[in-house]
Amino acid sequence: MRTIVYVDGFNLYYGALRKTPFKWLDLELLCRVILKNASIARIKYFTARVVPRPNDPDQAVRQDVYLRALALNPKIETHFGHFLSHPVKMPLCDPSGATTGQYASVLKTEEKGSDVNLAAHMLLDAHKNAFDQAIIISNDSDLLTPIRFVRGEFKKRVGILNPHKRQSQVLYREADFVRQIRRGALAASQYPDQLTDRNGTFSRPRKWK
Repeated sequence: MRTIVYVDGFNLYYGALRKTPFKWLDLELLCRVILKNASIARIKYFTARVVPRPNDPDQAVRQDVYLRALALNPKIETHFGHFLSHPVKMPLCDPSGATTGQYASVLKTEEKGSDVNLAAHMLLDAHKNAFDQAIIISNDSDLLTPIRFVRGEFKKRVGILNPHKRQSQVLYREADFVRQIRRGALAASQYPDQLTDRNGTFSRPRKWK
């Protein structure tokens, strides 16, 4: 079946890649490892430009290197949302976890746009009859309604590759199938340590080894 893969980059990162050595991930290879018989036409990767933190000023550099690796594959399209930062008051707690009645102002940073962009692209592609099967790499239950539309209105097949340890039950019930992204698949789907594009050779970020 003609297949388009829709990747929620931050859901994938925080569900399966953070604190692992598998961040140098070849998305097409991952899909081929898990989906043996799919004919992958495109992979749409939804993310946002990271804002470096004072304790890790090279975050954006590592992201740029990874985006450079993805750009080598003509099947992969990257679509950007954005980060929104705003101060919020949060309750303080003691070591036992009980609240103390005191509050602190913290700067909360949220990634905005990826889930909406993913849903909009999937619905538009379904309307254009661009695929027979949509594969979503995410565990975000906010995608329930677009999944229902794609299956119910457009009669397309929808599968989910779940990057989290737990599965959203509403997505599990609505999708045609759900498969877990396991460490073995991630380990088998890494780019070579060095890659080359028209600008020269570049390497897996040292912190990701």
